[in-house]
Amino acid sequence: MGTEQVFSTVGAVAALQWLLLIVLPKWKVTHWLIDHAIVPLLLSLVYCIYIAGFFKIDGGGFGSLQEVRILFTNDNLLLAGWVHYLAFDLLIGFTIIRSAQTKLVSHWLVIPCLVLTFMFGPCGYLLYQIIIKIKTTK
Repeated sequence: MGTEQVFSTVGAVAALQWLLLIVLPKWKVTHWLIDHAIVPLLLSLVYCIYIAGFFKIDGGGFGSLQEVRILFTNDNLLLAGWVHYLAFDLLIGFTIIRSAQTKLVSHWLVIPCLVLTFMFGPCGYLLYQIIIKIKTTK
């Protein structure tokens, strides 16, 4: 399978998991997927496969922005970087869902946090933390 196909596949799988978090957060299948972190584990496997090429990129690394730029000129490593985002953003989404359900935060307040986390990672997490702070100071 080529990088474009893998990109499409992992994107679709992640999007399906996000849809379940947003639309069916209390469904037993959603809970099972969260509890076992199936999708992030699958994404982690894909990441490990594609990051292996890191060692073959002359001048690439993590010591400077220029070195990272060189890494991302390689489609395999660019895909690895994207899968990294997908996996970690989902784990943050899982954290938000678990916390919100434990703290009895209305899912209507959580939905914008999840959408922002899906689209812009840390922004959604920040919004959730703001909501929690407001909710707990009342």
